This record gives sequence, C-alpha cells and structure tokens, in this order.
Amino acid sequence: MYCGITTDVTRRVAEHNGDLKSANKGAKYTRARRPVRLVYSEQYAGRSEAAKREYAVKKMSKASKEELVRSKS
Repeated sequence: MYCGITTDVTRRVAEHNGDLKSANKGAKYTRARRPVRLVYSEQYAGRSEAAKREYAVKKMSKASKEELVRSKS
C-alpha cells in the first residue's frame, strides 16, 4: 500500500502509471506494481497538515490502513 501527498491527485496517479511524459516521476514502489489505482484520499488546507497525516498513516499497521479505506468507501 502506497501513501503520498500531492497537489493534483489525477496527475500523480497518471505519473505512477507512467501515463505522462514525466513517467519517471512515479515512486519506485509503484513502478513495479502498475497499474496502480486510487482507493482513498483525504484533502488538507496546507502541505504541513498533509505531511503530518501522511506520516501518521505510514506508521499505521496494514490492517489499520485497510480498515481506514473500508470505513471511507
């Protein structure tokens, strides 16, 4: 499960899938797991808040992340 922050979710998913000229911008983790699909997102007012949340999510167990996705679907 990949977690990251961006200002444009659609563009970032396309980058991870190699769909843009900037295909080399996808994370190493996702390059070997294409195609990727977005299953969950959150929106924050600023980069600092988003980075704090990303850090918290990355610290969660896989089961907790899966529950987070299920609870918001």
